[in-house]
Amino acid sequence: MVTLSDVAKRANVSKMTVSRVINHPEQVTTELREIVVAAMTALNYQPNVAAKALANNRSNVVKFLILEDIDTTEPYYMNLLFGIARGLDKQQYALQLITDRDRLTIGNADGYLITGARTRDFPWLDELKRPLVLFGENRYGYDFIDTDNKLGTQLATQYALAKNYQSLIFIGIDVKEPFEYSREAGYINTLQQHAKLPRIYRMANRSHLSQQYITQHWQEFAPNTCFICASDRLAVGVVRAILQQGGNIPKDFGVIGHDGVFLDQVSNPQLTTVQQQVPLLGEHLARMLLAKIAQSGAQQGEVLLAPQLVARGTTRA
Repeated sequence: MVTLSDVAKRANVSKMTVSRVINHPEQVTTELREIVVAAMTALNYQPNVAAKALANNRSNVVKFLILEDIDTTEPYYMNLLFGIARGLDKQQYALQLITDRDRLTIGNADGYLITGARTRDFPWLDELKRPLVLFGENRYGYDFIDTDNKLGTQLATQYALAKNYQSLIFIGIDVKEPFEYSREAGYINTLQQHAKLPRIYRMANRSHLSQQYITQHWQEFAPNTCFICASDRLAVGVVRAILQQGGNIPKDFGVIGHDGVFLDQVSNPQLTTVQQQVPLLGEHLARMLLAKIAQSGAQQGEVLLAPQLVARGTTRA
């Protein structure tokens, strides 16, 4: 088995220098680092990850806590988890999924990734001692990664206007949280720029509720209307209701969703949607948290990834 001493001998440096290159590469020059890495490659030396973690007083474990009451097998979260795992694996970190916040601090972890945090959760988050990064916008100064929600609905609203829909209605999620405020703001601001009045209806994020609402208020929606929805789940319900009422999609009624992970593709017709880069969001989460861990908890700020509008069968060509 190749040892640290073997690498040091081949590179003609001390064992301490090899250790620094492995554990603290920023502390050595580029030239020296390249010499040591070349020796490691030539000898096929694999650093002992467990020993490295022990030397740095770390566990090489990150915990991912989901505070929402959601099904973790949903494609959205499966894609997010895949991205996180891929980002952590690059630094040889393990991921532990937690669904009960009372168990978050049990056992060792170097840091936390948390999604689904609501206003009521922030006093509890303030008490956590490990570095943490949130998935989702917040107004409390926590580091976070999210989709640019405001930009997403701006794109959707601009697209509906470009397709000459005259009435644009927003079907929102009935939560008082930053991501929803941002999605509504993108819609409102874009309409105001075109001297149009916003119409917003909010409900829980369930397709049967949006379907029920459209059905009950069908007579209020004139042809040439586009429904801009805060989620693909709500959009699917809107599509079902329009078709059941005999409405013509996309000639008379358009529907635009938001997420673009799975439901947009199984809808019939397939949804036009604001597509989030979910696996990439997961990688950015991992990258930000690992940087925060390496920098002893230093503030990292926020990253908003731009979504893209994917046009399909629920809007005019």
